[in-house]
Parts: sequence; structure tokens; C-alpha cells
Amino acid sequence: MNEHSANIGTTEQPGDLSIVVIALLQGVVYRDERGEIWNALIALQPQVRDYLAVIGLELVLDEAEGYGFLQSRQHESEDGTVVLPRLVRRQQLAYPVSLLLALLRKKLAEFDAAGGDTRLILSLDEIVELFRVFLPAGSNEARLIDQIDAHINKVVKIGFVRPLKGQQQLFEVRRILKAFVDGQWLAEFDQRLGEYQQELRQKGEKANG
Repeated sequence: MNEHSANIGTTEQPGDLSIVVIALLQGVVYRDERGEIWNALIALQPQVRDYLAVIGLELVLDEAEGYGFLQSRQHESEDGTVVLPRLVRRQQLAYPVSLLLALLRKKLAEFDAAGGDTRLILSLDEIVELFRVFLPAGSNEARLIDQIDAHINKVVKIGFVRPLKGQQQLFEVRRILKAFVDGQWLAEFDQRLGEYQQELRQKGEKANG
């Protein structure tokens, strides 16, 4: 290695590290959306992890699925109290949005079990049908679609679903959803859906009453 190459190696790497960390702090890094950042993340993974550990964060990286994101590391003192602040904000989701995520996660599990394509694409009509069974009978169709469309938009903002370009009625379920709704959660899926269904029906009865 000549002197010029050595200088390039030492001057570019810190810059790449900063860019990768900033991208992760801004949100999820997807391989298919930010190829250069993704490649730098893979190359600098040990340095990224070491840097993030200092500020109480850890990297969750799934190279097979093609995404990386940050989550908080909680350190506890001897008396069990958390001594590091939470830097990654948690969101509390309304019942309908939580239900939608649950239905999409179950659909993703079924899709993976069937094999074939790696991208789960659903139409608005298909998502409405998933939702319909958990809503009060006789719901107004137009209002139902508007409500579910609003729920989908919230899930899009969170990053678990993305609309296909030029096809607003089609949505890709992002595989990162698997990292947030795990197998243990799915094992309790039927019970959870029963609770959601009862909650939504009660709300519907109050609204119609």
C-alpha cells in the first residue's frame, strides 16, 4: 500500500462512519433504498456498534432481509434502576393501527410459509377484507375504506408498509415488521385478535347508540 492509499483509508473511514450513524439515527436503513449507506454499514459494522454502545444504543441488523435500525440498550444499576436515558422514542398505537399491524404480520408469516416471492404486495381491497371481519356488522362501506386508508397511512409513516410507486392502491409489507412483531407475539395472536375485535365492537356499539 502506498502513502496515498493509506491517507485515503484514514480520512474516508471516519466520514463514512458519521454518515452511517446519522442515517441510522434518522430511521431505518434499507438495502434496496440506500445502497451506498447499506454497503458502508456492512463494511463498518464493528465500528458502528462500538460507537453506538457509547451512547446507549445497539444496532439491529438483518442482512438477509436487508434492513438495519437502532434500539435502546438499558443498563441497570445494582438496585435495578435504569441509568441510561431512552434515546429511541417508543410510539403508542391506537387499537385499529395495532390490529392492522397484527393482521399484516400474520399475513407475512403465511406468505413466507408458502414460499415463492420475497415481497408481499397487498391491494387496498385485500387489506380492507382482512380488517372487515373485526368490525361491527353493517359498517358503512365508504366510511370503512376511508378509515382503513387512514390507518394504512399511519403504518406507512411508521415504516412498516410502503405504497408502490405509481400504484396508490398497492402496498408492500416491509419485512422489518418481523423484527417488531415476533414469534412469541404471534403465538398469542388469536387471543389478541379476540381482544381487538371485542374492543372495536364496543366502540362501534357506542358510536351507533
